[in-house]
Amino acid sequence: MDDITIGYVGTALLMVLVFLGVRVVYACAIVGFFGVVSMIGWGPGANNIGMIPHQKGSIYSLSVIPMFILIGFLAYHAGFTKSLFDAARKWIGWVPGGLAVATVLATAGFAAVSGASTATAAVFSRVAIPEMLKYGYDKSLAAGVVAAGGTLASLIPPSAILVIYAIIVEESVGRLLVAGFVPGVISALIYMGIIVVRAKLNPDLGRAITGFTWSERIKSTPGTFPIIFVIAVIFLSMFYGWATPTEAGALGAFFVFLMAMIRGMTFGTLKEALMETAKLTVMIFSLIWGVIIFVRFLGFTGLPELFAETVVALPLPPVVIILLILLFYVILGMFMDAIGMLLLTLPVVYPAVMELNEIHNLGYDSIWFGIIVVKMCEVCLITPPIGLNCYVVAGVRPDIPLSAVFRGIGPFFIADLLTLAVFLIWPQTITWLPDLMINK
Repeated sequence: MDDITIGYVGTALLMVLVFLGVRVVYACAIVGFFGVVSMIGWGPGANNIGMIPHQKGSIYSLSVIPMFILIGFLAYHAGFTKSLFDAARKWIGWVPGGLAVATVLATAGFAAVSGASTATAAVFSRVAIPEMLKYGYDKSLAAGVVAAGGTLASLIPPSAILVIYAIIVEESVGRLLVAGFVPGVISALIYMGIIVVRAKLNPDLGRAITGFTWSERIKSTPGTFPIIFVIAVIFLSMFYGWATPTEAGALGAFFVFLMAMIRGMTFGTLKEALMETAKLTVMIFSLIWGVIIFVRFLGFTGLPELFAETVVALPLPPVVIILLILLFYVILGMFMDAIGMLLLTLPVVYPAVMELNEIHNLGYDSIWFGIIVVKMCEVCLITPPIGLNCYVVAGVRPDIPLSAVFRGIGPFFIADLLTLAVFLIWPQTITWLPDLMINK
């Protein structure tokens, strides 16, 4: 068999293994290893693949991932998330579907100190859903808004998945993280708008919560200061070039740790936060290693270059090609987790999109495409049958069936499509903020 045929066979085998339920990390590593060995021999192939864990695990930029994850878990175990949600419900609970709107606002705030979507969904399944159910909110809405709100952690900096994208395509980590801020805010605002409209049309979904005095609102505000302070430290230090993303993440983790200690965090709680951080970090790094082994195999086959040439030669308008690529992500996201899908597709899809942009001068640079791809990963986190965030919510809240969670995310899927339309029509909504950075 020639190299291209071997690439097709390996890709088909990978899809079969994934559909059979084999974890992406193992499927990619197995297919990639034996694919490379079959092409260049056992000794050279084993040596080539054996160097990947050290080569990819020792990249300095990756050290920001455990920092971001640690910030989120420390903030949760210190009780900052409860304070954030409490302030949000007291300030905006009066709008139709107020508690659901407050949940989106609180998840957006927590996303700005946490790099993990699933962690955000798990946290607010414990914090926000009981409160919404207490006030008679529809179970599907309560579960759906938490699952969808959790996806904001993929886009709003600090975001682990944006860091992974930056490393794969060799783009500035700082610029990408800053670029995610405005799109993340736009996504949250559209989520809120969808909730308000639905609650206004059908008040039984979730009624406004009134009765909070101005005194109660003002007293709840200081509880949000730790989160706001850490957001400011991370964002401003990257935007003005005072610190690298890793240094900004370390500063954020240090300040959250100090404030958690002041708030009375016990050693047992600190240990739990550190263990959860370690487990999630190991999972992400293992996934990176496994998928990059497969990507190395694809590089030997020449499939990425062939795909780029084929895409560029399609007799279709460039925007239609971009839309077909996004549709491909939606379909793939039904069967794969977000990080695995990103790692697996970018080496093939990214060169094609960049070449398409160069030929047709679309104004779609690598920063823009990064935000678009990560937004698609957000969609995949709530898309059945995988929809990882939906499984997290159903796991934390066994009283809410998984089918109800998937019903609840339907309107938010539509909201994501609207958000993507905004980014496609006005790409400057993504690119203008990183273009203002002092050190690009």
